[in-house]
Amino acid sequence: MVDFNKDALVTTDWLAENLNAPDLRVVDASYYLPREGLDPRREFEAQHIPGAVFFDIDDIADPDSDLPHMLPPPHIFSSKVRRLGLGDGLRLVIYDQRGIWSAPRAWWTFRYFGHQEVAVLDGGLPKWLDEGRSVAEGPENNEERHFTPRANSFLLRDREQLLDNLGRGSEQVIDARARGRFEGSDPEPREGMRSGHIPGSLNLPFGEIIDQSSQTFLDKDEIRRRFEAEGLDLKQPVVASCGSGVTAGVLALALHRLGHRDTAVYDGSWSDWGRPGDTPVETGPAAKP
Repeated sequence: MVDFNKDALVTTDWLAENLNAPDLRVVDASYYLPREGLDPRREFEAQHIPGAVFFDIDDIADPDSDLPHMLPPPHIFSSKVRRLGLGDGLRLVIYDQRGIWSAPRAWWTFRYFGHQEVAVLDGGLPKWLDEGRSVAEGPENNEERHFTPRANSFLLRDREQLLDNLGRGSEQVIDARARGRFEGSDPEPREGMRSGHIPGSLNLPFGEIIDQSSQTFLDKDEIRRRFEAEGLDLKQPVVASCGSGVTAGVLALALHRLGHRDTAVYDGSWSDWGRPGDTPVETGPAAKP
C-alpha cells in the first residue's frame, strides 16, 4: 500500500495496477518553456495515460500577476480543478511528458491548497511509453467534483520573506537551476533578467537527482548525499527556488521523501528576484557552509 502523503511517488507498475480504482485520478501537468515551441495541451490530446485530465500550469494561475504561473487565489484554484473532476476524497497521481519536470510543481500546488493524497508518477509519460503501456487521445472527459481549498502558508515564500531572510538566515535557500545560470556564467532564458543567484543560497540542479536514462528519482540515500554535499542541513528549514517556481518543486518533492516537512517554495523564484531592480544578486559558485 502506497502512502501518498508520506512517499508522494508511485511507480508505473503501481499505476497500471490501480488505474481503474474509483478514488484515483490521473493528472497530466506538463509544461514547456515558451522558447521550446511546444503546446502541452496539444501533446496531451495526442497521447496521454488513459483517464488523465490536463492541468494547465499557466491557466490555473493568478490572473493578476505579471509573473508566470503564480499560485492563484483559493477560489480560482478550487473552481479550475473542480471542472477537471479533481476534488475532495480523491487520490491524485500527477505526471508530465518529460519524466520529472513540472509534475512536482502541481504536486506542491495541491499540497499548498490542502490536498494531501497526491503523488507523482516516477518516470512520467516517457517511462510509461517505454514500457509499451496503453495511451488514449483527445480531450479529457470528466464530471465536476467539489474541492475544498485550505491554503498552507508554511509551504510558500515571496520576495519580501526572502529579503527578510537575508538578514536573519533562519531558512536555507537552495536553487534548482543549472549551475551556469546560478553562477551567472550562462544567460537566463527569459529576456531582460539579471544573472546570478540570491545571496547565500545553495545550488543543486534538479537534474542531478534524476536518473537521466529512466527519468526516475535516484534512490533516497544518494539524494540525501547530494543535498548534504551542497551544504544543506536537512534538520533545518529549507526554501526551494528555481527559474519560475516549477523545478523548485522537484527539490521540494525530493526533500519531502527524505522526511523533511519544512520545505517551502519561492513561488516567483528567479523570474521575480532576477528582474531589473534592487534585489541583491551574487555570482559565482555557492559558498557552502
